[in-house]
Amino acid sequence: MTGAAGSGRPVYRRIVLKLSGEALAGGQGYGIDPPVLDRVGAEVRDVAGLGVQVAIVIGGGNIFRGIAASAGGMDRSTADYMGMLATVINALALQDALEKSGLQTRVLSAIEMRAVAEPYIRRRAIRHLEKGRVVIFAAGTGNPFFTTDTAGALRAVEIGADAIMKATKVDGIYSADPMLHKNAERLAHVTYIDVLNRGLQVMDAAAISLCMDNKLPIIVFDLTRPGNIKRIVLGEPVGSVVSSGG
Repeated sequence: MTGAAGSGRPVYRRIVLKLSGEALAGGQGYGIDPPVLDRVGAEVRDVAGLGVQVAIVIGGGNIFRGIAASAGGMDRSTADYMGMLATVINALALQDALEKSGLQTRVLSAIEMRAVAEPYIRRRAIRHLEKGRVVIFAAGTGNPFFTTDTAGALRAVEIGADAIMKATKVDGIYSADPMLHKNAERLAHVTYIDVLNRGLQVMDAAAISLCMDNKLPIIVFDLTRPGNIKRIVLGEPVGSVVSSGG
């Protein structure tokens, strides 16, 4: 961390932003909604303008969900690889939006496809970040049976990020789904163990365990409220934090 809350200086030096594919679909539920891309581009530009190094891990659920296809009878590995390819489509769309907002970017793919993206190499990713480029990690971990949440946690640990920020449609972590339970309690701080024991829908168990083992804070926040990413980076109490201290 490099500053203090309320100081106007960033409290994080390097972050990983985890975006779901569904977030890019916006209200239409499927595909890519250009206004959402533009807004994300503007928000990332504001954060990068503070001198914060930003990496993004993107999902693919707006185009293809491997688990859903597997439940329908498709081979799980095949379905997961298809889901990884969907994340590359999203990564390229996001790259275009970020560059239109004036940022320099690189897409690094865990599955090699040199015509559209660089192969993922840890040291290269860190070098890009040090040069002020926004790095977009595509194709998950490159392995079936691992979610893009796990990919986000893995990449964040690999590049030495200070925090992973998970974008959602609600303003933090709740004791139950607030869309279904009006008495659901919002939890401002929660421990990794509590997330696992209570089955809170933050990230899958592999991602939570990886963050816990490496003491990587997870910040769950509402992406639909403009400016939230910048508020978090400046140390404002936005969303919910998962850490060892609760």
